[in-house]
Amino acid sequence: MSLIERTASSLSAGARRLATPLCALTLAVLATALVPGLVGADGARRPAAVMGWTGADWLERPGRDEEQRPGEIVRTMGLRDGDVVADLGAGTGYFTRRLADAVAPSGRVYAVDIQPEMLDLLKRNMEKAGLRNVVPVLGTGDDPKLPKESLDWVLLVDVYHEFQQPKAMLARIREALEPTGRVALVEYRLEGTSALHIREEHRMSAKQVLAEWEPAGFRLVQRHEFLPTQHFFVFEKAPDR
Repeated sequence: MSLIERTASSLSAGARRLATPLCALTLAVLATALVPGLVGADGARRPAAVMGWTGADWLERPGRDEEQRPGEIVRTMGLRDGDVVADLGAGTGYFTRRLADAVAPSGRVYAVDIQPEMLDLLKRNMEKAGLRNVVPVLGTGDDPKLPKESLDWVLLVDVYHEFQQPKAMLARIREALEPTGRVALVEYRLEGTSALHIREEHRMSAKQVLAEWEPAGFRLVQRHEFLPTQHFFVFEKAPDR
């Protein structure tokens, strides 16, 4: 074999070795570009698709109590009899019924969802549980339809990342809070490995959350990390500028 042929053969083998990592890199870049919200823990994001009501069984899945510790979340909120609370993205009422128990007998829970079918499921679950202090509310993509300056707490669990118009929704949430009202926000962690079983576009990093909530007029009061797979933020209204 001539020198030219040996050199060409060597270059060809090197090109083959390089092809696999290059293809993998190309596929990773394409995946990041094509999957909504898949932009990394520190970057801007695109909202994830809204989970349809046909997936409602996921909200009442076995093992959710152990993973999400709803009792601990509600206790950490420190709810009292008479409090007025909103559950945004209430779905089947998994958290709604726990909130309703916590503020009973004189408190009230607005259970907000944008899907009428979800609210139908929620109503049936509330009737089954004998809860009469829950007000179902059909919201829209840019307005939860809540009374202004009326809420002691707003709870959002695994839903904010699906808001298609987050700026408008944050403005409406802020309007609905009492001056001393607070927001409990729970989202699966984008950082680390604790929530790898959840698709990346349905998770958020702490930096992403703060980058969207603080400019919208909210101040971080506490950040809890006792949940196995989720961040738990508590916000209040920042002073008007």
